[in-house]
Amino acid sequence: MNDAPGVRLTLDEVRALAFTTLRLVGLAPAHADAVADTMVAGERDGCASHGIYRLLVAAASIRAGTVAVDARPVVSDPAPALVRVDGGGGFAQLAFARGLPHLVDKARAHGIAALALTDVVHFAALWPEVEAVAAHGLVALAMTPSHAWVAPAGGTRPVFGTNPIAFGWPRPDGPPFVFDFATSAVARGEIELHRRAGTPVPDDWGYDASGCATTDAAAILDGAMRTFGGHKGSALATMVELLAGPLIGDLTSAESLARDGGRGGSPLGGELIVAIDPAGFLGAAAAVHLRRAEAVFDGIARQGARLPSARRHAARARSLRDGVVIPAALHADILRIGG
Repeated sequence: MNDAPGVRLTLDEVRALAFTTLRLVGLAPAHADAVADTMVAGERDGCASHGIYRLLVAAASIRAGTVAVDARPVVSDPAPALVRVDGGGGFAQLAFARGLPHLVDKARAHGIAALALTDVVHFAALWPEVEAVAAHGLVALAMTPSHAWVAPAGGTRPVFGTNPIAFGWPRPDGPPFVFDFATSAVARGEIELHRRAGTPVPDDWGYDASGCATTDAAAILDGAMRTFGGHKGSALATMVELLAGPLIGDLTSAESLARDGGRGGSPLGGELIVAIDPAGFLGAAAAVHLRRAEAVFDGIARQGARLPSARRHAARARSLRDGVVIPAALHADILRIGG
């Protein structure tokens, strides 16, 4: 149904649109299932830059030949508390789905475990991964490099990816506490949405190709983004490069961009996910101490401050009830992919 601002869809319709479009551009069914799920999660939770818009990104990567459309992830056990999934050049979502049960089992057996996804293509947020881990009662931390789009603090030439970090904490009486943020000043998808809309961005989001600050979204996409928080964001971006790159034998952001060779595909590389079982430290007392942790959240909420992920959960409740509205131009672009 068409509304004034766009096209209203139920979440089932969003998923059908995502799955059908991904199949039309050649993605194998198992991959299309997993990728569609993450797009629906983004749209459901009000994260437009990581929702159905990502169909354009995924389709472009497939057509550029930077994604193995029928890759079969291979799970291995390099050490008792470690899991590795070689994604074979496919999208990261299916590799994560294959590795998650092993990660959960090892975290429960050893108290802490890590999952390395290697040779996977990224284009989505990390919060679906940490939320899936937290759903098993585990604490989760995830990170991944991307393409070299972001300049270090004090520089104007790209070195880092947007290099997001995500964290999940299970809560006894509700959805988990989750945050997921890029170490860049803003997610690249946000800048792309401004470019599509022809609207300016804040002048501290990035530089043009000559190294000058700009409010032109297209100029930043052709130049360099900035890290958030100056040298602090720059240091965190470096950490992500190392932990989810060389530590697990995968690419840095600069190497990912070089491997792309100008084709315009999504980043290729690794992702590191760490899961911690509270019972590993606390045994039978874990539930008591998780209850104690609720005082931290209460202390934040009582003074009117917003908990990260609260806005997503509120959007989730609305979209489950009312569906979502897709901008008409974006909906038309998606239908053209199918055509």
